[in-house]
Amino acid sequence: MKQTELNNRQAYFNFHIEDKYEAGIVLLGTEVKSIREGKVSFNDSFCMFDKGELWVRGLFINAYTHGNKNNHIEVHDRKLLLNKRELEKLEGKVKEKGFSIIPLRIFFNEQRYAKVEIGLAKGKKEFDKRETIKNRDVDKEIKRLLKR
Repeated sequence: MKQTELNNRQAYFNFHIEDKYEAGIVLLGTEVKSIREGKVSFNDSFCMFDKGELWVRGLFINAYTHGNKNNHIEVHDRKLLLNKRELEKLEGKVKEKGFSIIPLRIFFNEQRYAKVEIGLAKGKKEFDKRETIKNRDVDKEIKRLLKR
């Protein structure tokens, strides 16, 4: 069976990831099928707390191609499932200045449940982003020279 894993590459460029958590996500049937097809966009998605529950907002899951009139809405808030201790720890960190929670990847575990890896992140400054680009270019150049 093909393993589906969708990564949020922009997250690692725009944020310093402090900590990672694996969370379940509440989905509809057609959303699961679209994720298996790889039809997900992380652009402008983030996580927020509402009444002690963690929700992912702005996650775009394209409509299922073989769906019917009961197909899901592409962008709506989806509930994330974590245990209470993890939720309390994350909520305390988010209240600190500069921390936010962002989805890093969506994947299916061994039991074939859809999971979201979320990261406790701090935004990068402009000079940090330039440093990241410079390091990436140096690594590419080293790999290119080693292949010769």
